[in-house]
Amino acid sequence: MAKLEIIATATFGLEAVVKREIENLGYKVIQSEDAKITYLGDERAVVKSNLWLRCADRVLIKLGEFQALTFEELFQQTKAIPWEEWIPEDGKILVSGTSVKSKLHSVPDCQSIVKKAIIERMKETYHSQWFSETGADYGVKVTLLKDRVTITLDTSGSGLHKRGYRVKDVAAPIKETLAAAMVQLSFWKEGRLLLDPFCGSGTIPIEAAMIARNIAPGLSRKFAAETWEAIPQNLWKEERKAAYQAMKTEYDIRIQAADISAAAVKAARENAEEAGVDDCIEFRVMPLSKQRLEEDYGVMICNPPYGERIGDKEEIHKIYREIKQLFQKHPTWSLYLITTDKDFENLAMGRPADRRRKLYNGRLEVQYYQYYGLKPQRG
Repeated sequence: MAKLEIIATATFGLEAVVKREIENLGYKVIQSEDAKITYLGDERAVVKSNLWLRCADRVLIKLGEFQALTFEELFQQTKAIPWEEWIPEDGKILVSGTSVKSKLHSVPDCQSIVKKAIIERMKETYHSQWFSETGADYGVKVTLLKDRVTITLDTSGSGLHKRGYRVKDVAAPIKETLAAAMVQLSFWKEGRLLLDPFCGSGTIPIEAAMIARNIAPGLSRKFAAETWEAIPQNLWKEERKAAYQAMKTEYDIRIQAADISAAAVKAARENAEEAGVDDCIEFRVMPLSKQRLEEDYGVMICNPPYGERIGDKEEIHKIYREIKQLFQKHPTWSLYLITTDKDFENLAMGRPADRRRKLYNGRLEVQYYQYYGLKPQRG
């Protein structure tokens, strides 16, 4: 199989998590930078990455990188890429692009030049003057940064956060990729109680259950590259079969998901059923003020309402007071919480977090606050 340079794109702040996931799959990372991790693999690596990466946005194949100061340079160097190795005669070519701090700043013009260069290359290869583009989708991305051009093929299609289990939605949902990262950045593991008292449509509890049961996040969806001739169909079949066999069938997973909204809890339950993890999660319609922490050393991971989207400031400050009271009563519990509120430490907990991290929920900048509970005494 061919050695490929593969790029996993990531939301700002999640690069280290995605890098660890790639290394856990057994691939060598050659570069980690803002919002993307480059690593070496083959066609099977493309398949495994799409099926298994929980926190990445997309899996791209890097086809070329070069400097271009003129449209002619962009055209010629794009045309020099062996497109016929990837795109068949009937392939549907969809070009998207970005340009930052580059002389070639017109994105529509860059996209047009790239598409023209690909077509010219294909004319020479396939000895044809016209292409129907009725076959599989080939998403080509041209990225210009400081006059450096990177050309990639998108193997994922829809973003990787679209797992396929979200049949019901609620206001202000958290992205699945961010929810999975919050769980992986916490100290929660199978055997400990996890609580999300603001579960909404259930994303955090569902992602936690999928991690604990070792369910591949991409198992229930399709990817753009599944229909490509260049990636053998048997690889998808083999890796899906392996992913099914890798699921844990015996587990001690205790997750509680609660929300003040009955409609949200109903949506969360339906989504959990679709994801196949409803047996791991106990659902309750309950406000935080009525919540009882039933055992020691539990973990709360949550995305409470914040002013930018739902709820007003007074309601949010009431929630903060309730969180503080809960954790004063239960010092062995750990709290992992995201919010846009940069004053959460003072307003809510009255003390700095043990760790904080800047992340993004969609386009909203959020802080991920981590408060560690007392450790169990040895002996």
